Amino acid sequence: MRTTPRRTHGARRALTGALLAGLALLTSAGAAVADDPSASASPADDGAGPTEAGTTFRTATALEQGQTGTAQASAGDYLYWVFPADAGQRPTVEATVKLPENARSSTSTWQIDVYDGLRRRQACMYGHQTRKAAADAASVELSCVLRTVRSWSEPWASDPLPGSYYIRLTVVDLPAADLGLPVGVEVKAVSKEQGGAHDVDGALSEPLVPGVSVASAGEASAAPQVPSAGEPEDGWASGWWTDRWLWTVGGGVLAALAAVFGYSLTRGRGRPAHVPPGV
Repeated sequence: MRTTPRRTHGARRALTGALLAGLALLTSAGAAVADDPSASASPADDGAGPTEAGTTFRTATALEQGQTGTAQASAGDYLYWVFPADAGQRPTVEATVKLPENARSSTSTWQIDVYDGLRRRQACMYGHQTRKAAADAASVELSCVLRTVRSWSEPWASDPLPGSYYIRLTVVDLPAADLGLPVGVEVKAVSKEQGGAHDVDGALSEPLVPGVSVASAGEASAAPQVPSAGEPEDGWASGWWTDRWLWTVGGGVLAALAAVFGYSLTRGRGRPAHVPPGV
């Protein structure tokens, strides 16, 4: 059977269209994952949270992501909250300290720190972790953007891992005359999903939350009660599913289409027109 140039061109156009359609589908899928509002939003809806704060790690007040925790305290107190963060999330902690008016004698310096479930202090990628408030300032705003939470890490590393994260807010430089002045505090923790580009192989057997080692040993009933940071709405990440699967499958489809398209270009147009049949 003789293949006409028109039929060959039609096949090429069809393969080209299929290749472009596959590329567009892969691009739109990746954009949908990156731009999906639910991916960058926190697990909990924005809303009012707890109205008090703990004074130690063990009494830290549980705070869901997206909630705004408030507290009335005295200048010089250590205030603690705890929230959950899962693999693939990049948490951001924001705090606002409302200062008393016309009652301070000098400037003050406030600081926010974040610790993981092992109580290791986590470094801030960027933000205003420490800020100085003038004597006449009405408030001071602090923020800390953590590194992306990893699903697994070496024991000697200090990478952020899934589990509880403690927020500690306090004043680090304050005149003695201003100690004990009333202040109001607002704290909020949100996360942005970073996607498969930051995923690593492996997963923790259990998230780093208070009491997990005792519970795994079967001694939870005898252990002292510690505050729980809860868990994300859809549970902790299983460790095997990431959006890298989409790129892997999409890359395989595009490779197959490219192979078919390349074959159609190199196989020729069949029997030349000047060669008689049967030769």
